[in-house]
Amino acid sequence: MDNFDFIILGSGSAAFAAAIKASELGAKVVMIENDVVGGTCVNRGCIPTKNLIAAAELFYKARRPKFEGISFDGASLDFRELITQKNELVAKLRYEKYAKIAEEDPDIELVKGRARFISRNVVQVGDNRLKADKLLIATGSRPYILPIPGLKEVGYLTSRSILELEELPRSLLIIGGGFIAMEMGQMFERFGTEVIILERGSRVLKRFEPEISQAIRRFLEEEGVVIHTNALVRRIKRENGEIIADAVVEGGLRMFRTQHVLVATGRAPNTEDLGLQGVGVDMDDRGFVKVDSEMRTIAPNIWAAGDVTGLPMATPVAARDGVIAAQNAIGGKHIKMDYKTVPRAVFTDPEVASVGLTEAEAEKAGYRCMCRVLDLGLVPKALAIRESRGLVKIVADGITHQILGVHLVAPRGADIIHEAALAVKYRMTVEEIIGTVHVYPTISEAIRLAAQTFFKDVSRLSCCAE
Repeated sequence: MDNFDFIILGSGSAAFAAAIKASELGAKVVMIENDVVGGTCVNRGCIPTKNLIAAAELFYKARRPKFEGISFDGASLDFRELITQKNELVAKLRYEKYAKIAEEDPDIELVKGRARFISRNVVQVGDNRLKADKLLIATGSRPYILPIPGLKEVGYLTSRSILELEELPRSLLIIGGGFIAMEMGQMFERFGTEVIILERGSRVLKRFEPEISQAIRRFLEEEGVVIHTNALVRRIKRENGEIIADAVVEGGLRMFRTQHVLVATGRAPNTEDLGLQGVGVDMDDRGFVKVDSEMRTIAPNIWAAGDVTGLPMATPVAARDGVIAAQNAIGGKHIKMDYKTVPRAVFTDPEVASVGLTEAEAEKAGYRCMCRVLDLGLVPKALAIRESRGLVKIVADGITHQILGVHLVAPRGADIIHEAALAVKYRMTVEEIIGTVHVYPTISEAIRLAAQTFFKDVSRLSCCAE
């Protein structure tokens, strides 16, 4: 029996953030990982996808320069080489940002193997048993696969396996209309793949404002991505070397032919075979671990953090979850996690970003809302760089003018959303944003201009005027 102060199941963003914080608090920590060290983000999420998305953007825009007087001849693509450099980057960051940290910290141990709870204080890993007074479940999530007849027999790609392709697909059918579908759909279309997206709901990116969904769909369709909503895939089969998907689209039966199918229909928790029910850990009907605002499960000495909880799934959220869990478990604190001011982003081009309440959520919460939408064509920097596709929407309290939410589509939108996150977190008003001097010209000035639309027609203002 090996004894520790803190046992962590998993080695992804939540697990490492918790381990580092617990080590700083003087605990002896062990992380248990049955897959690749580093979890989803560095291996098959944030890092590899953004690397390839940036490459696709460069390749796409090199063939379609927006400035008269500039042309690029002979732009070519070596997809296999792109995958090689992506793999090298992933390996480098996996070691430097994860494995090396565990190697150099004498209070953090990393064990490979599959863990299972034997009791509330003991887990089994292979032939060994590890014991600790405090434990953290941070095993993450994996792609959820719809039970579509024929899908398993035909074979399919997920957000993990599609990044392992070494040859560019001729055609790709994506089932789902969330952020993975949007990012992968645009990326592969820009590389030269024929892309079709089938979303069973009435719109893509359904968790974002309708204006956002409509805009991003229009932008992707303008680039050549085919998008069908209200589309339900009924059956998939292989015929003459092609995959054929039968789907009901807007009430009519359609047949789609493709080389590959990418299933992007959400995430499932990695909680099976952990023995959680035997130690009193409560889970919802999908298998996600239930926690309170302190990341504590109903089992007195067990916490959970990251994707495995089913709460907002994003790397910085998981890391923050892990830090809070460690502070509460090891430091005896009672710090609470607040998801209300966590920004979200989708790395399409232009990027989607959002923080706070949507208009519908604000009205449901009882606010008398006032909302304004600014077209990015009214932002001087967007015109200067010829990247004016997009919009900014501000949701504000109609009485106090407090900013409740900001939602946008803009170049580098994931970068500029943080101003809005601070505005929402610290209950700033529309007037306070207007009174904050912004650098000119910038895309971030779009937030100030959007605030000004509550009171003025910004198309009739000189540059930087209030």
